[in-house]
Amino acid sequence: MEIIATYGTALVILAVIFGLYMTWGIGANDLANAMGTSVGAGAVTVKQAICIAIIFEFLGAVLAGGHVTKTIRKGIIDPSAIVNNPEILVYGMLAALLAAACWLMIASTKGWPVSTTHSIVGALIGFALVGIGPDAVKWSKVGSVVASWVISPMVGGTIAFLLVMSTRKLIFDTDHPLRNAKKYAPAYIFLVGFVISLVTLFKGLKHLSIDLSSGQSFAVAFLIGLATAGLGWFFIRNIKEDIGANREFHFASVEKVFTPMMLFTACAMAFAHGSNDVANGIGPLAAVVSIVSSGGEVMQESELPIWILLLGGGGIVLGLITLGYRVMLTVGKKITELTPSRGFCAELAAATTVVLASRTGLPVSTTHILVGSVLGVGLARGVGALDLRVVFNIIISWLVTLPAGALMAMLFFFTLKGIFG
Repeated sequence: MEIIATYGTALVILAVIFGLYMTWGIGANDLANAMGTSVGAGAVTVKQAICIAIIFEFLGAVLAGGHVTKTIRKGIIDPSAIVNNPEILVYGMLAALLAAACWLMIASTKGWPVSTTHSIVGALIGFALVGIGPDAVKWSKVGSVVASWVISPMVGGTIAFLLVMSTRKLIFDTDHPLRNAKKYAPAYIFLVGFVISLVTLFKGLKHLSIDLSSGQSFAVAFLIGLATAGLGWFFIRNIKEDIGANREFHFASVEKVFTPMMLFTACAMAFAHGSNDVANGIGPLAAVVSIVSSGGEVMQESELPIWILLLGGGGIVLGLITLGYRVMLTVGKKITELTPSRGFCAELAAATTVVLASRTGLPVSTTHILVGSVLGVGLARGVGALDLRVVFNIIISWLVTLPAGALMAMLFFFTLKGIFG
């Protein structure tokens, strides 16, 4: 308690700096891969992707990022053993933020799309092992995180594969592909609006005093889906057959229908990402602020001041602008060749998987889901359409994420304890 009273302000300042660094890493890596499909498919430019991200990432973080955040992310560790030593938890949270942020910077520099969720989870495990003891780690939860490495890419990939097959059957392999593209496009866009609003409503808008039942959530999401479909139809209704472009690529005119459709999925992915992953960076920051402001009280949940959400949103956007292009390149260009229709299927599949995960409580990663979805799109054209070397490197980086975060967190924990203790 004495350390909290003496160094409280310094600890909060450190938490803000490390939290900003961590959210910068989330933007450089996680958000970049969320936008990579749109850029890789040629639906939006890098500048447009950044503009979309600035608006919708902020909206997602502030509107649906949650007012109350679990300060111990995903319930991975139990801090009850150190209730009388709150400074240990503060060092741990600072170490976890810094460790996860460092790993994200390394991965982003290399262009590896890794998971921010698993980076922070690995860092928390590392701190708990040396700061509290092995019993403080909820190993069953860790098991479900490891299981999600396999489950989430498979679910995303399967949905993406089925979506590509549906576009093939309904649009590309027909006598009038352009006419059918314009006919079925509103239905696909309806799915985007429906799925993303459902994610947001399920995640909860309690801090805006909006608390809907499951039935009400479905009804509101259905109406938003209809509105989105109407807007999509407005954008694509005047697309005409381009004979010249079709000579170079048989389905050029059809892909033009999918280009505005990808704008919807790009906005949707940025919004879903803001609501879903901003807590990875600001959860530990909120924990430190709450412990210091309460004079050393350790709580499982804490109020999330709006300035922390804004800091999180700002850091994420900054990360995308400064270093995001490397991961965008890997996801959008290097795994498989993407066209607007394939990119649309990958992003819609990823968003749908996030909904399923948020309802079932699986601790999944948006990164793993999206990469799995891109793989599913590639597999629809055969294994030869994938760059297996790039895929192998990505899988290795996923496996290394948890232990890398843990080891760095141990090192930083002892360093901080030495400085302040």
